[in-house]
Amino acid sequence: MNIQSAVNLEDMRLLARRKLPRIAFDFIDGGADDERCLQRNREAFGQYRLLPRYLRDVSQRDQSVELFGRRYNSPMGISPTGLAGLWRPDADLMLAAAARDANVPFLLSSAANASLEDGMRVAPEHVWFQMYCTSNEQINEDLVQRAIRSQVGVLVISVDVPVNSNRERNRRNGFSRPLRMTPAVVLNAMGHPAWVLRYLRTGGIPMMRNWMPYATEGASASQVADMYGTLTPAPMVNWEHIRRIRDAWKGTLVIKGLMHPDDAREAVGLGVNGLVVSNHGGRQLDAAPSPLEVLPLIRHAVGERVTLILDSGVRRGSDVVMARCLGAHSVIFGRPTLYGVAAGAQAGVARVLQIVRNEVDMVMAQIGCRNFNDLDASYLWPEVQSRADTLNDDSASNLYKLPGCEKSGATTPR
Repeated sequence: MNIQSAVNLEDMRLLARRKLPRIAFDFIDGGADDERCLQRNREAFGQYRLLPRYLRDVSQRDQSVELFGRRYNSPMGISPTGLAGLWRPDADLMLAAAARDANVPFLLSSAANASLEDGMRVAPEHVWFQMYCTSNEQINEDLVQRAIRSQVGVLVISVDVPVNSNRERNRRNGFSRPLRMTPAVVLNAMGHPAWVLRYLRTGGIPMMRNWMPYATEGASASQVADMYGTLTPAPMVNWEHIRRIRDAWKGTLVIKGLMHPDDAREAVGLGVNGLVVSNHGGRQLDAAPSPLEVLPLIRHAVGERVTLILDSGVRRGSDVVMARCLGAHSVIFGRPTLYGVAAGAQAGVARVLQIVRNEVDMVMAQIGCRNFNDLDASYLWPEVQSRADTLNDDSASNLYKLPGCEKSGATTPR
């Protein structure tokens, strides 16, 4: 099977598994502890059904969305992912280029192998910069200043890694940070000669270029990674750090990883423009709820004051539609695009985005929705059933006056 024959994201996952040694694939694919959160993220979408409306003209459909003043072709983007260069050299730049060509955002991780400046040269209108606050306040300030100098449109602060998590697949495979090519790792990798040749040809462990300015001159990739490991995670990070960033950064500010409605309110009070509702893809707290489960609570807590983006567990176009029905403006995902870049470089990423875009379009037609932004809870089962159970016969006309419909005064979704 090649990337163009992949009909869904699971096909791309299987292609990536064939291309990568186990230690590399499991780093992408795995989660924390028993990986129940990984399963919960997918199962959450199964709690809902999409209730179709027929006999509507859906010959023209529009899934474009506006996020922070810019129009994107589809309600999706690429999540920030570190160490992508280990799966394929220059993977971060391939992700950026694929996002640019599809006109969707790419959240370039501060733990990427490509630098922020390189990413902006490839996709200046589509790169958002994601950073972790470190234990060094001067470095935190400098990362923000670099984003300002690079004219980044959106700055994303991830807050859901106070400490390293227990990722048991990595421990069993001998994956450490930075990655050490032990004899056992090399033996496993020999079953994937193409990956080994790329690894050796590019000099081994890829450089974390965002952190080179803070290391000693001439530091190796392993030394830079070691330094990064002393700076993060930073368990002392608190709301005061966010306040200082908000004061320094006058552009669009997004917080990624908040899951509690009270934390969402706190962020809004500090002037945050958007929230990425995420449990870090099930890679941090295995007992955490899925973002889809808490999304309606967060939407209720913040109203329409901020943009909400859902991350974690999205694998189908129907997932994107359901997320919108429950209050998200868009979604992002990371593992599928890493599978894509591992399996087929930039073309693999483009194929992943195309698959999801096609599925969103098909689902919108199936449920009778012409415009993605018109989706609301009236397209969801059992939300409609729950609403109907509370109504008397003489108020049946109010059945579809669910959140999202009041603003237009319509009694049925458009």
